[in-house]
Amino acid sequence: MSNEPATDPKVEILHSAVEAFRRREVSFRDILEDLPAAIYTTDSEGRITYYNKACVAFSGRTPALGTDLWCVTWKLLTPDGQPLPHADCPMAVALKEARAVRGVEAMAERPDGTRISFMPYPTPIFDEAGALIGAVNMLVDVTEQKKAEELMRLMAREIDHRANNLLAVTQSLVTITKADTVEGYKRALEGRLTALAKVNSLISRGRWQTVDLRTLIEDELRPFTDNVSIDGVALEVGPSAAQCFAMLIHELAANALKYGSLSTSAGSVAIAWALDQGGNMMFRWTERGGPKVCEPTQTGTGSSVITAAVRRLGGEIFRDWAPAGLNCAFVCQAGRLDLEADRPVPAGLAVA
Repeated sequence: MSNEPATDPKVEILHSAVEAFRRREVSFRDILEDLPAAIYTTDSEGRITYYNKACVAFSGRTPALGTDLWCVTWKLLTPDGQPLPHADCPMAVALKEARAVRGVEAMAERPDGTRISFMPYPTPIFDEAGALIGAVNMLVDVTEQKKAEELMRLMAREIDHRANNLLAVTQSLVTITKADTVEGYKRALEGRLTALAKVNSLISRGRWQTVDLRTLIEDELRPFTDNVSIDGVALEVGPSAAQCFAMLIHELAANALKYGSLSTSAGSVAIAWALDQGGNMMFRWTERGGPKVCEPTQTGTGSSVITAAVRRLGGEIFRDWAPAGLNCAFVCQAGRLDLEADRPVPAGLAVA
């Protein structure tokens, strides 16, 4: 017979339970380490007792176990950028008031100065007797979400502004358009509104940022592709300037179609622009091959729209009714090609 003492079944059960608990704890920690969300725990006094790898990436620092209080971050701020003491952070509130905190936002500043907007989820932990023994917190980075929300707000405001502006421009065009007959009025107004619709479609596709000038001109003059040459440097213009150019090109083309070089199949229009070293943009419209032209004795609506559009761009227009065809030119500062939306506009042309 063996002289070894018999193992107490109760001790074996206890050992098995301890090992099972240790294995389960290791398994839980492995899971927490692999989670992309920053998760940490504290004791009842708020001292950090555990943090996962995501906490280090989130905070830009390595928390000090047993020393750091309440939060793993370096500095905390309110959503509007005001300092938030760690002792007043959501985790501190959760521990001091023994309740979970939800629905709040905060901002964390890393030691390198970068900031993160986040949502914390601090939750107290109680023992079987109901005594507070610590808390667990999860920090969810919502920086990209906040950026997307801000972008949506900006776009909504821009759309609202553009819609109001478009109505103002339309009303202005209806008011200034004149003709001897109802049919003539209808054609003139439809042409201007179509030009406005085309450029606003370009502005929309460009997310209300900039529009390529060559694309704008090509869209407006597409029916006359065989009679038009376009030569200019790559140039992006802002929405306000784009509307000015659209009205300018439309009125010049309408005049050329009615009286000038586009009224005959042999006529042509050369459009060119360039930037000089002084930051000026030089633009020229040259007609050739049409009927002989002469300076009009009266200023028509189209001429007024052209002049107003050029002045809106900060330039002055020069016209030469040469026998060979009309020449138009203007010079403006390139910086004026991204006009502020709220800049006052000339009377009779409410271009954005």
